[in-house]
Amino acid sequence: MTAAIETEALTKEFRVGFWRPRMHCALDALTLRVEAGEVFGFLGPNGAGKSTTLKLLMQLIYPTSGRATILGRPAGDLDVKRRIGFLAENPYYYDYLTVEEVLGYFARLFGVSGANVAARVGAVIEDVGIEAYRKTKLRALSKGNLQRVGLAQALINDPEVLFLDEPMSGLDPIGRHHVRDLILKLRQRGRTVFFSSHILSDAESLCSRVGIMAQGRLVACGLVSEMLAFELKGWELVVSGLSDDVAGRLRTRVRTITPLTHARFMLDLPPEAEPETLIGELRATGAQLVSLNPVRETLEDYFVKQVSAAKPRT
Repeated sequence: MTAAIETEALTKEFRVGFWRPRMHCALDALTLRVEAGEVFGFLGPNGAGKSTTLKLLMQLIYPTSGRATILGRPAGDLDVKRRIGFLAENPYYYDYLTVEEVLGYFARLFGVSGANVAARVGAVIEDVGIEAYRKTKLRALSKGNLQRVGLAQALINDPEVLFLDEPMSGLDPIGRHHVRDLILKLRQRGRTVFFSSHILSDAESLCSRVGIMAQGRLVACGLVSEMLAFELKGWELVVSGLSDDVAGRLRTRVRTITPLTHARFMLDLPPEAEPETLIGELRATGAQLVSLNPVRETLEDYFVKQVSAAKPRT
C-alpha cells in the first residue's frame, strides 16, 4: 500500500558563518514512513529539525540529498499540492482582509468557484470555531484566532494529507480542545495528519505513532502504546480513614507517605509491592481504599530520555 508520506535519507545542510563559513546539518538522513489515515506526531525541542522537515516536504526549501514522496508522488508534484494542506508555525496574511475574504482567496486558488466558495468558506470557519469573526479584519484578531484562520486555510481544499507545524501555538485551553477534536474528526474521515509539536500531552492524546527528533536526527519512532509500555515504576495508593498510628507503622513498607487531607494519605509503593495484600490489611484497620494507580513512564519521560541520550554531532 502506498504510504501517505515517505522520506529516504532526507538531508539538509546550510552554510553558516561569514568569515569562516561551515556547513550545518539541520536534518541528518531522515528515513520515515507515515501510513494513510494516521495521526503522526513529529516531536522534538526547538532546533531539532522539525520545521526543516516540513519545509522540505512542502518544497519551500530543497534537500541536499535524499528524497521525499507524498501520496506516492515526489514532494512538489503539482497534483500532490492540490491534495494536501499546510499550516506554517507562524502564518502571515494581509492584515486588511477579513476572515471570509482571505479564505475565499485561498478557495479560489484551489479552483473552487461561484457559490461553492461561500459554502466551503462557511464550512471551514465552522470547523475551526471562528464563526463570530468571519467579518473581522485579520489585524484585529488575537494570535490564537489567527492560528485558527491558518488552520481553516489548510483545510479549505479538504486535503487528504494535512501538515501542521505547531498547530496549538497561541491557543487557549478551549482552542486547544477544539483543535484536538478537529484532528480526531479528520482521522475518523480517513485523513492523514502529520503535525510537529513540543507539547507532549497533545501527541499522547492524539497520535497512534510518534517520531522523536533530536539534533537533526530521528532518535525514536513507533507506536505510542509501545513507547508507554515500560517497566512499572511503582504504585500510587490513596486511602482514607487511616489513623496516625497505622500510618507510622507503614513507613517501613512504603517509599513515602504524603498527608492529603484529614485522615487521607497517598502511599508511594515500590514496584515489587503487592498492593492487594496491603489494601486487605488496611481495610482490617478500618481504612478505606480511595484509588490505586500504577505509575509508569510517560511520553514526556521517554522524550527527555531520548533527547538527552542523543550524541551531539561533531
